[in-house]
Amino acid sequence: MTSDTTIDTGEAPITGAVVERVARGVAPDASAIADALLALNAELLGRHGSLERTADYVTVDGTRAYRIGRDEWTALLDAFEFDESMATALRLAHTEQARLLFATAVDADDRFTSDETGVVVGIDTAEQF
Repeated sequence: MTSDTTIDTGEAPITGAVVERVARGVAPDASAIADALLALNAELLGRHGSLERTADYVTVDGTRAYRIGRDEWTALLDAFEFDESMATALRLAHTEQARLLFATAVDADDRFTSDETGVVVGIDTAEQF
């Protein structure tokens, strides 16, 4: 991959730049992470209601970022068979993107504690359901 291109994350609300930064520190490569993000995103689209009731969130440019506990994150991944390194990569990507969104939102507390993780989901598609 050349330095002037970034990985395509398709419909997943995580930028290619975030995926590439995460991939530098974990075993799965950026393409594998992007593919897993797409699979996970399809599942997360139907979870807005439950996340809204239990988590802090911000909405920025058609994307919603939630701040949840690590146990909740683990429960979200239970429906998948991701290995530990992929699960870590997904958590890191979602948390980094969520932190970026919380940081750009007006009047949002952008501090994540060590036991919190982020979940990022597009809202324009989900609201059609």
